[in-house]
Amino acid sequence: MPGTLYLIPTILGQQNARDVIPAKSIETTKRLRHFIVEELRTARRYLRQIDKNFPIDECLFNVLNEHTGYSELEEMLAPLEKGIDAGLMSEAGLPCIADPGSKIVSLAHKRQYRIATAAGSSSIILALVASGLNGQNFAFNGYLPVKPAELTKKIKEIERKSADGAAQIFMETPYRNDKTIEALLETCNAGTNLCIAADISLPTESIATKTISEWRKTDIKYNNRLAVFVMQSS
Repeated sequence: MPGTLYLIPTILGQQNARDVIPAKSIETTKRLRHFIVEELRTARRYLRQIDKNFPIDECLFNVLNEHTGYSELEEMLAPLEKGIDAGLMSEAGLPCIADPGSKIVSLAHKRQYRIATAAGSSSIILALVASGLNGQNFAFNGYLPVKPAELTKKIKEIERKSADGAAQIFMETPYRNDKTIEALLETCNAGTNLCIAADISLPTESIATKTISEWRKTDIKYNNRLAVFVMQSS
């Protein structure tokens, strides 16, 4: 019988895994020895956190990122054909959301391998549910462009989409947060709602939803924090 590909949750930041990851998910992870990971160092550190005696040297790790080719994906699934279970791990949170893991999951479906989920946190979903914006209809836009003109164009596009009723979720590299917020405040309509959810599940967590007009009156400093943004035009 072929093995199972488990979608393994990890922590969202520097916290104790047992405070945020269900015990069943941790136990599932601890019994695996084959892993497909986004970043090797992070994966090893997480495994040692959930079990200080985790047998890292007995494990096979394959790195899956935006540069991974199709032939490499085939090789990563080879253990499943032999009946060996494997775990797919993101850099943070759940695999396949703002993460390249969907490529290997898609191939596993084509090969008719069993896919199993393990419960954990997604900063994107947690930001949405805490925002007070439309959880019935929403879209995730990934990361926004870096160049100012492209960024402004994308913000206007997202705001227009949100006016149709769908909450729009996006992210930013932490060191660019304040620049992005500055562009949002300059570009968006005063009545548009914006949620900034920072450091979700960490001791420094802060989540606030305000209109653009209200944000313009707020002292904003989010640089170098892990932030998710949710927008909806009123």
